[in-house]
Amino acid sequence: ASQLIDPLIKKYKSKPIRKYLKAMLEDMANNLQIFRPQPQSVIPGILPLLPEGDPFQPYQVNLLVDNKDLKGPPIITESYPTYRNIFGAIEKTVDRSGIWRTDFSKIKSGSLIRANGGYLVINLLDAIVEPGVWPALKRTLKSERLEIQTYDPFYLFTTSGLKPEPIELDVKVVVVSDQYLYHLLLAYDEDVKKIFKVRADFDTSMDRNEKNIQQFAEFIKMKTEDDKLKPFDRAAVVSLVEQAVRITGRQDKISTSFPDLTDLLREADFWAREENRPVVQESHIDKAIKARIYRSNMIEEHLQEMIDRGTLMIDVDGEELGQVNGLSIYHLGDHVFGNPSRITASTSMGRAGIINIERESDMSDNTHNKGVLILNGYLRKKYAQDKPLTMSASIAFEQSYGGVDGDSASSTEIYALLSSLSGVQIKQYIAVTGSVNQNGEIQAIGGANQKIEGFYDCCCMKKLTKKQGVMIPDANVKDLMLRKDVVEAVKKGQFHIYAVKTIDEGIEILTGKKAGKRKADGTYTKGTINYLVDQKLRQLAEGLKEFGDNKVNKKKKKRGKKGKARK
Repeated sequence: ASQLIDPLIKKYKSKPIRKYLKAMLEDMANNLQIFRPQPQSVIPGILPLLPEGDPFQPYQVNLLVDNKDLKGPPIITESYPTYRNIFGAIEKTVDRSGIWRTDFSKIKSGSLIRANGGYLVINLLDAIVEPGVWPALKRTLKSERLEIQTYDPFYLFTTSGLKPEPIELDVKVVVVSDQYLYHLLLAYDEDVKKIFKVRADFDTSMDRNEKNIQQFAEFIKMKTEDDKLKPFDRAAVVSLVEQAVRITGRQDKISTSFPDLTDLLREADFWAREENRPVVQESHIDKAIKARIYRSNMIEEHLQEMIDRGTLMIDVDGEELGQVNGLSIYHLGDHVFGNPSRITASTSMGRAGIINIERESDMSDNTHNKGVLILNGYLRKKYAQDKPLTMSASIAFEQSYGGVDGDSASSTEIYALLSSLSGVQIKQYIAVTGSVNQNGEIQAIGGANQKIEGFYDCCCMKKLTKKQGVMIPDANVKDLMLRKDVVEAVKKGQFHIYAVKTIDEGIEILTGKKAGKRKADGTYTKGTINYLVDQKLRQLAEGLKEFGDNKVNKKKKKRGKKGKARK
C-alpha cells in the first residue's frame, strides 16, 4: 500500500491531503487482518453468516463534484431549491440490525457545491417557502463556508456524529423575483441588502428596432430547434412580432414575455401539424391566438349576450341627453378585454356640487375619485370666472355592480355633464375613453386596443351602421395594434376611430355643434356648446340667489311677526 500512497503524498502539497493519506496508510497497517480471507466453519443446520462489507470501502473516495468537462465557470439553475438540493445531505441507511447508519460515502453534494467557482440561479419565492432554506442560505453566503448536514429540525433520527469539514465557497448566487417580493423582503430582512448587493431589473419589453426584431426571429428559430417544432415562414414570424408588439400596448416596443410567446409557438405548431403543413404559416398563428382567446373569454361572451338581450342597456345608435357610452377594461388573469358602460349625468339647481354616485356608495377607488374632482376643477376654470359655480349634479356608471377603478372615464363624465347642462344630445354610436386634466386636455389611457375592440364587437352584435366608432386620446394613436377585422372595418369606412386632444374637440364630434371659444369680454359665441353651458350655469346661479333671497326675506318676516306678538 505504501508503494501506491507514497507517490501521492509527494504529489500533493496540501497539508490536509497529506495528513489524510498518512492516516489512511497507518489505518491499513493496524487492520491488516480484514484484508486476509478468513476461513468459515459451517455448522450443520445453521445458515452461514452473511459476508462482511468490502474491506476497501472505508478507503474509497467520495467524489462530490466533477467539473472536468466544463470549459468555463459552472452555471447551475436550481428549479427545485429544497434544503437537500441546495446544501446537500448526509444520507442514512438501515443495517441488518434495523439501526440507522451512515458513513462518508453517503455525503451528497448540493447545488451550492456544484456551482462553486461559478453561479447559482434560484427563484427567491421558492427559496423562502422551502423549510430551512432561506436562513441557511444567508448564513452560508455570509460565512462563505458550507457545512453539509441533513435538515432535520425535529430530530426524528439520531445522528452518527459524522461532521464533514466545511467547504470554502466562491459562488455568486442570483435570485430571481418580482419587484413586490423583493421590496417586501428588503423592508423586513436587513440581511438582504448586505448579502445581495447588486440588483438588476429585467424589463418586460424592449425597443422595436431592426436589431431586436432580428434577435426575436433568432429566438423563434432557437425554440423551433429546441422543441422540435416545424419551421415558421416569413409571414408567421411577422405575425408573431405583431403579437409581441400588441402585448406591450405600444407600437415602439416588443414584449419580452418569452414563456407566453413560446406557448404560442407550440400552439401554432399544433395547428400546422393538424393540417399536415411543412411549415407554420400566418393562418396557424391566427388560429392559435383565437383558440387561446376562446378558452378564456367566457365572461366576455356572457357580457356581450347580456347587451344583445338588453339586460345591460347600451345604445349604439341614436342620440340621448346627458348620456355617453364609456369604455371599461376587464383583467381576468391571462385575458384582458374591453366593454362599453353607460355613463349618465343629471344636473339641477343647488349647492351640492358634483356628486360621484360610485364614491358615495363606496364602489370607486381613489384614482376614479380624483378624476371626478379634476372634473370639478375644469368646470370652475372654464365657466366660473365671472359667477359662482352653484349647481347640483350627479354622475353614475349605470348597471355597474363591481366597482369602478381608474380615471380613464373622466373625459366621458365631462361630456355627459356638458350635454345635460347645454341641452344638446350626445351621439350614442360613438364611445369615449380618455382621462382629462383641469385645463381640458385629454390624457393617454391604458388598454386602448381592447376598449376599441370591445365596442366594435358590441356594434357587430347589434348591427354595424357605418356611423359607429370610438373616440380616444390623441396620445394613444401611436399605441394602436388592433385586430385585423377591426382594421379592415376602419379601412372600409364601417367603423371609425377619432383622436382628440381637448374636451372642446371631443364635444364637437359627439354633438355635431361647435364648442365655441371665449371672446375678449369673457362670453362665448352664441349657439355653441360652451355658450349654452355658460348660460345654463348663469341661470342656475341667479335662480339659486333669487330663491335664497326670497327664503331669507320670508324668514325675516316670520321673525318680525313673532317680535310684535311678544311686545
